[in-house]
Amino acid sequence: MEFGIYTLADIETNPQTGKTVSAKKRIQEILAAAKLADELGLQIVGVGEHHRLDYAVSSVPVILSAIAQQTKNVQLISTTTVLSTVDPVRLYEDFATLDLLSDGRAEIMAGRGAFIESFPLFGYDIKHYDELFEEHLELWQRLNKEERLSWHGNFRAPLENAEISPRATKEIPTWIGVGETLESARRAGRFGTGLALVILGGNPQFFLPLVEAYKLEFIAAKHPIENYKVAITGHGFFAEDGQKARDEFYAYYRNYWGNVNKQHGMAFHMDREDFEKATSPNTPLFVGSPDEIVEKILKQHELFEHTRFLAQLDIGGQPFETVARSIELLALEIMPKVNQYIK
Repeated sequence: MEFGIYTLADIETNPQTGKTVSAKKRIQEILAAAKLADELGLQIVGVGEHHRLDYAVSSVPVILSAIAQQTKNVQLISTTTVLSTVDPVRLYEDFATLDLLSDGRAEIMAGRGAFIESFPLFGYDIKHYDELFEEHLELWQRLNKEERLSWHGNFRAPLENAEISPRATKEIPTWIGVGETLESARRAGRFGTGLALVILGGNPQFFLPLVEAYKLEFIAAKHPIENYKVAITGHGFFAEDGQKARDEFYAYYRNYWGNVNKQHGMAFHMDREDFEKATSPNTPLFVGSPDEIVEKILKQHELFEHTRFLAQLDIGGQPFETVARSIELLALEIMPKVNQYIK
């Protein structure tokens, strides 16, 4: 199994100190985390896109290009690109350039977006939420294969024998990020992309129908079986002792969800009892000791047979030192133990 980390670059006040880092400092910490992950042998680093003042990254390929210059081996993936509100031609050019800079390490994870601020910002109508994603994905797939193409759609100017430059070293691996929507999983299978499940709550078993739907559509569309791939992504916090991990993470996790719900105009409260339930063995929240996390990953592997695990470790206003410790435990203890069992 491949292991990696990803960030959405949220800027949050540390609930323990009351201090908030600047966007500049947040980006510097993301670069440092990526460099550490690469040095310790993790395989993937992901960066997500937002267009709000409480997030530090809106231009993912720029940040990934900076990471490319400080790393040697990690795959560099968007987690996610809001495909509905970006021009696929510009997107391909940016990621092809990243691919050349990084010697073939660029990947795309496309999603429809949990936030909608990019729609008015870039002149798109939210009522075309699904149609935009479908059309842009179709165009992206063609751009990824063809150096010249003609194309007509409903939401951008047509292309007439257009030259698409530069060309990446190969087709850029593409994933679709899916939360709980069955149709999104089917779409990933129909288009032959990877499926990246974002599991942040509930019983992981509830997500099994998404993988099954993806697989059925993938097989029906007769895509090469080697392109079939499933990844699991979720929140994580690791410490040598499981109870210590839960004690430390509670304030940051409560802070994170309080801020996210506030951004969506909703109230939120999580008491300690709720948190303890959220970290129990049959939940998707990866908080605990390395052995506890290994057990959770292996249980999920029995369900999903996934080949990639990505952890979002830097949420809730944590100091970099805490994030770095989780990265170290993921690379040096969790990853090798999981891969002893998965052949």
